[in-house]
Amino acid sequence: MKFSTKEDIEAPSDVVFAALTDFAQFERAALRRGAQPVRMDSLDQPGVGMGWNVRFRMRGKWRRVICDLREYDFPSRIAVFAESAGFDMVLELNLLALSRGRTRLGVAFDIRPRTLPARIKLQSAKLIKASLNRKFAGRVQKFAADLELRHLKPRIG
Repeated sequence: MKFSTKEDIEAPSDVVFAALTDFAQFERAALRRGAQPVRMDSLDQPGVGMGWNVRFRMRGKWRRVICDLREYDFPSRIAVFAESAGFDMVLELNLLALSRGRTRLGVAFDIRPRTLPARIKLQSAKLIKASLNRKFAGRVQKFAADLELRHLKPRIG
């Protein structure tokens, strides 16, 4: 099942790329939500080869996702591959500079089942795909709006 959306952001592409690759901030956000992200690499700078082992509770059970940064093409593309029990996932982030101060962010998330129980779970999720797609697009819009506010704030203040 694939989710995708595009959002125009009033910020230069290097600013948007920097926000998307602020992995320490995403790790802190995951910790605040009760997840347990653990880095699996020793890289000092963001780049291909970064990885995380993330544990979190969902529907009363502990789940695990292994994430691996496989593409890191400044300032235009990032791809993260992830796997969990029964699923393979790919998150692709594409940036297109529309002008010096405006960037189009394309986000695609693809989830594929590897096992029969995973296929059944995904099939039932397809029944509410429209709702899930709206939530997905809403979260990307919120990220874009927050980024615009952070980028414009120094100029306003």
